[in-house]
Amino acid sequence: MDIRKVALACMVVMASAGAAADEDAASERNDPLETLNRFTTGFNSILRGAVLDPVVDFYQFITPDDIQGAVSNAASNLSEPVTAISSLLQGDAENAGNATQRFLVNSTVGLGGLGDPATGMGIESRAEDLGQALGANGVDTGPHLVLPLFGPSNFRDAVGDIATGIANPLPLAGKAATGVVHYADNQDTINAIGNNALDPYVAEREAYEQNLEYEVKNGIIALPGFDDPAPQ
Repeated sequence: MDIRKVALACMVVMASAGAAADEDAASERNDPLETLNRFTTGFNSILRGAVLDPVVDFYQFITPDDIQGAVSNAASNLSEPVTAISSLLQGDAENAGNATQRFLVNSTVGLGGLGDPATGMGIESRAEDLGQALGANGVDTGPHLVLPLFGPSNFRDAVGDIATGIANPLPLAGKAATGVVHYADNQDTINAIGNNALDPYVAEREAYEQNLEYEVKNGIIALPGFDDPAPQ
């Protein structure tokens, strides 16, 4: 699942005080595949409860925190080349340089990415992908799409991920691994989105789409009740 974005979306949804369930936003969402998407969401929910949650619980029980951190670092490190390329496509040479430095430092000094000395050196991470690059260049998201196993997406992001996989499957594997790690770190909060919502499908869809907009705009969002966007 692309649980990474759903996990990050939790903060946006909570900060917007229920905006994820806003009826006007939901009614305007481009979701012609809603019937199919609802079915896939239900399938993914069953899969999470029957397979992923028990595996994550067992992993967290038997794995020391330091090892979990090393796994998280290694997964994130694999996505740095995609961040560098995607940032360049957005004209963001600074973040492209940061991602390149992070990959080189963490792959060498950090022993293949198991450590994160780059952050200690002040080289901060801001993940980007080809879907975000397309969005920053004005490409519309297209219809909302829920993928089996991978979860919420849209046509634009799916195309970006497919292109990434064709060019080099390793970064895409890193993205998937990062998604699982983020799910392990935010398991209870992610599940609470659906459990506490009147319509779990709409709650998950809006959480994903709002966080997607947040990422494309690099943290510049308009919170409900405020005229000006707030930098995050």
